[in-house]
Amino acid sequence: MNGRDPGSLRPAAVVLDTDGVLLDSAAVHARAWKTAFDACLGRPVPGSGPQPPFDADSEYRGFVDGRSRYDGAAAFLAARGLHLPPGEPDDVPGCGTVWAVAARKEQAFVDLLRTEGVTAFADAGPALAALRTAGVPCAAVSASRHARALIHAAGLAGLLAVIVDGEDAARLGLAGKPDPALFLRAAAVLGSRPRETVVVEDALAGVEAARRGGFGLVAGVDRSPLRRTAHLLREQGADLVVPDLTTLVRSVWGEPG
Repeated sequence: MNGRDPGSLRPAAVVLDTDGVLLDSAAVHARAWKTAFDACLGRPVPGSGPQPPFDADSEYRGFVDGRSRYDGAAAFLAARGLHLPPGEPDDVPGCGTVWAVAARKEQAFVDLLRTEGVTAFADAGPALAALRTAGVPCAAVSASRHARALIHAAGLAGLLAVIVDGEDAARLGLAGKPDPALFLRAAAVLGSRPRETVVVEDALAGVEAARRGGFGLVAGVDRSPLRRTAHLLREQGADLVVPDLTTLVRSVWGEPG
């Protein structure tokens, strides 16, 4: 906790991350990143020994979760001492530039969507419906350009007043997390001031972004079976950590009427 009692606050609006909070898609992103990174880590690098494979749990959470594709690729590669040239956004998938690695991840993610798809978490719809009944408008935010289509396909779009995704970020020039620009944009479109808004995140970069943005309440969601990330979310600045959105609604707004 960070000195704020969630039970004493009644936020006027909610901004929710998409991957890992509304949609069960974080694991799909992690697998796509592993495909992209492992293909590059297996290549010999002058002056460097063999690189261990990408850890789709700890390294995904630490370096790429919640960030844009380019920022995530750059952060992980730098952490491994692999300093690639930036390249260009239209680079073909590969390992020669940061943009090429990001493109390989995008290719792998699209392939996984085609074969496996993505679904909403079981608690997402009921929680959003309860907030709508309570008169609390909700926005979904994601750095992914696929988020809007996936939210519609999951049947959640009708419960959201606003969606801000990677397409919006590119069009408006919004910086990615841990910059708070995406959250601030969503709150502005909702007509809610940050201090009257709760941000719901599962990613460490997202929690940091919400703290930087001055949001009134920062809620972390840890859906892992053993609550492995709860302490990390708190250390990053989450005011409370919950296992699901139903618990969040009950903790902040009380039992749905």
